[in-house]
Amino acid sequence: MKLQEYKQKKMRDSEFAKAYEEVQPEMNIIRAIIDARIAKNMTQKDLSNRTGINQSEISKLENGTRNPSIKLLQRLAEGMDMVLDVSFKEKTLSNH
Repeated sequence: MKLQEYKQKKMRDSEFAKAYEEVQPEMNIIRAIIDARIAKNMTQKDLSNRTGINQSEISKLENGTRNPSIKLLQRLAEGMDMVLDVSFKEKTLSNH
């Protein structure tokens, strides 16, 4: 069974689906940090050197064991020569 098939099957369970939806904002932030860093061809160490944030803290952010503040996200964005952009969107039916 492929991961996508497994996810579709699990999403039929309302408790699983609710828990999955609850972690999506955090997962989106983690994915955005990692994607931005990789797009800039930077390692965690490179980003640490540019921001003054310990590499271990960046690792914790990326593996989801530390929740970032807006100020920390701004420092990361600045270290990657990027702008932090937070938005609110209308809820839509998900394609899970």
